[in-house]
Amino acid sequence: MSGHSKWATTKHQKAAKDAKRGKLFAKLIKNIEVAARQGGGDPAGNPTLYDAIQKAKKTSVPNDNIDRALKRGSGAEAGGADWQTIMYEGYAPNGVALLIECLTDNRNRAAAEVRTALTRNGGQLADPGSVAYVFHRKGVVTVPKEAGGEDDILEVVLEAGAEEVNDNGETWEIVSEATDFVAIRKAIQDAGIDYESAEASFVPTLQVPLDLDGAKKMIRVIDALEDSDDVQNVYANGDIPDEVLAELDDDEE
Repeated sequence: MSGHSKWATTKHQKAAKDAKRGKLFAKLIKNIEVAARQGGGDPAGNPTLYDAIQKAKKTSVPNDNIDRALKRGSGAEAGGADWQTIMYEGYAPNGVALLIECLTDNRNRAAAEVRTALTRNGGQLADPGSVAYVFHRKGVVTVPKEAGGEDDILEVVLEAGAEEVNDNGETWEIVSEATDFVAIRKAIQDAGIDYESAEASFVPTLQVPLDLDGAKKMIRVIDALEDSDDVQNVYANGDIPDEVLAELDDDEE
């Protein structure tokens, strides 16, 4: 789940332990292959590829898998698929807007899987343009809290183009224009600060506050969507308050 409320951090922390680790690995490898095909196989000259590789490494994807994806994408090794990016729009229960990013070699299969995941879990597919306006393309860099306080992080990233720094529980989320996140990531690295992820993302401009039942329904829809091999990212504008997040954590224990 790629959201921008504190529960997104909780999901991120659990990803490495998730039973669907194989699926997560496959999606990260696909990102590397596509980035190499679109911008060349040299990470030094292809920031998208660099960040895709770093994200895979931070999620413990084996180096051999990363290297093979890099070779397939750059054409040095045969076997790469003709991946296409498709965006679908939909709703989870309670009017939560969903932007569903697919990377697929079969458009018909991707559309069918997205529709099925939505309808079986109380959601629905929406017409193009009916949801997308709720989200803006932004750069998002996440930094662990132990890297420093908010003022310390702001001092490093403001000149690089950061618009805001959000408190996401155990991480700082640095939001910028989509074109500025590479400069922000570099400023963080130059300052000797570790970061968790750096990428262009879709950030909601308005959020729908959810109670416990609404949060569970939204998560159920997102989990079903992310179970599809064709779905790379799901962006949602449902906001789970801290007290509801605590209830969700209690339910999982």
